[in-house]
Amino acid sequence: MSDAAELPEPDRVEGAPHPRETSRMFGQSAAEAAFLEAYNSGRLHHAWLLTGPRGVGKATLAWALARFLLATPEADDGGLFGDAPPTPESIDIDPEHPVARRIMAGSEPGLKHVTRSPNPKTGRMRDVISVEDIRALTPFLTLSAAEGGRRVVIVDSADEMNTQAANALLKMLEEPPAKTVMFLVSHQPSRLLPTIRSRCRELRLVPLSAEDMRHALDQAMETPVEMTDALAALAAGSVGEAVRLTNLGGLEIYGALVDLFRDLPKLDRSAALSMAEAAAARSGEAKLDILIGMIQLFLARLARTGAMAQPPIPEAAPGEGEMLMRLASDARHARRWADMAEELGGRMRHGRAVNLDPAALILDTIFRIQQTARG
Repeated sequence: MSDAAELPEPDRVEGAPHPRETSRMFGQSAAEAAFLEAYNSGRLHHAWLLTGPRGVGKATLAWALARFLLATPEADDGGLFGDAPPTPESIDIDPEHPVARRIMAGSEPGLKHVTRSPNPKTGRMRDVISVEDIRALTPFLTLSAAEGGRRVVIVDSADEMNTQAANALLKMLEEPPAKTVMFLVSHQPSRLLPTIRSRCRELRLVPLSAEDMRHALDQAMETPVEMTDALAALAAGSVGEAVRLTNLGGLEIYGALVDLFRDLPKLDRSAALSMAEAAAARSGEAKLDILIGMIQLFLARLARTGAMAQPPIPEAAPGEGEMLMRLASDARHARRWADMAEELGGRMRHGRAVNLDPAALILDTIFRIQQTARG
């Protein structure tokens, strides 16, 4: 049985610090300002739904807001002489503040973090947030009312709750404990119960600009990585995706795809076979996932090229723009590639779900793209 302490944290991007360890936010000033305005006006909602593309800082913001709430005196908490605390102008908290230090150490009593947990029978990480994970909040929330201090709950990600867990959380949202704020991180809010969404105030985060991504990547990576135009194009404003692409060689994989498809409908079958065999390597499961993602991104960029009558800027690989224009020169081609992207996306997801041979899955996908290019 695996030691739970050795399992990776499910809400951490491999190769990057955990969101609780990230000290600065980039590119989300509008969301920060909206929360601060609600706080300063006395209209702080009891539940907040943090939405937006994966990797743009939703969890980082949730932890930053938790630090702010637990470290900032309440408006009715007068000092020694009854003076009201000053109105905060920022959510930033000094990393040396006792609350910030306790959160970093995982010992802050006013904070509860809910994510996928290990299955005690197998020792492996569950695929979902279970009802037991949500029900474990009950003693914590009961204590919050008795002690009178603020309490904060972070659920990351709320999309991963199973039906029983979602219903258990809904009951808590319907009868929120006093002085408790919940932050629900959601990459796909449409997957949540409408009744959960209706009881939360939404903070929508946006993709980062190239400049903000550069700063965020410098903060996230232990080894400095250049934020190239190609990396910015493929990551689409998500620093989490930029970290993943960097760690797993995503730029090189996308470049190899562009080289493979450069002369479509002509195809170098030996190169296609080599790519499929690499995806089938025993240690290549993560590489397989990123290859599938890069194929889907390639098809999406093809469809966008035809729809806009120009290739996306900047290029994600040398010569990509010329190739995209040749294969998708108008709206008719855009529709064909969009349909192919939808069809192949479904086939690849199904193939992964039923453990289809990875080499066969990739080869089938490549040959279908070749057939579509023949038109």
